[in-house]
Amino acid sequence: MAVEKGSAFLLKVGDGAATPAFATVAGMRTTQLSINGEAVVVTNKGSGGWRDLLSGAGVRSVSVSAAGVFTGSAAETRVKSHALAGTIDDYRLSFESGETLTGRFLVTRLDYAGDFNGERSYTVNLESSGPVVAA
Repeated sequence: MAVEKGSAFLLKVGDGAATPAFATVAGMRTTQLSINGEAVVVTNKGSGGWRDLLSGAGVRSVSVSAAGVFTGSAAETRVKSHALAGTIDDYRLSFESGETLTGRFLVTRLDYAGDFNGERSYTVNLESSGPVVAA
């Protein structure tokens, strides 16, 4: 696998259409993705002292966090409206290789910060709702 630029790891939000068009959430400086899985243990006397896990069982989720400089883009405004309303919408993560992860997410946290001589910055956290599809 080739080395990829972090700046090419983009968070995009859908436009609300049935087949959404995605816009990049502008001004991001960092983006992080976590794929989480909860194990279902099926260890028994026949396991020979080793733990056995049930494949395909348990709860899987994807968590996304991003931070950047507020630019007032339409995509940022859409994310903020989702945070205020508690609505779930389509989001896409895209990578330099062309790979994408697409799914429905809830904005679980949106923080803004700023100081007198600095830019207005924000951090956002998203949690998946339903399947996340890699393409």
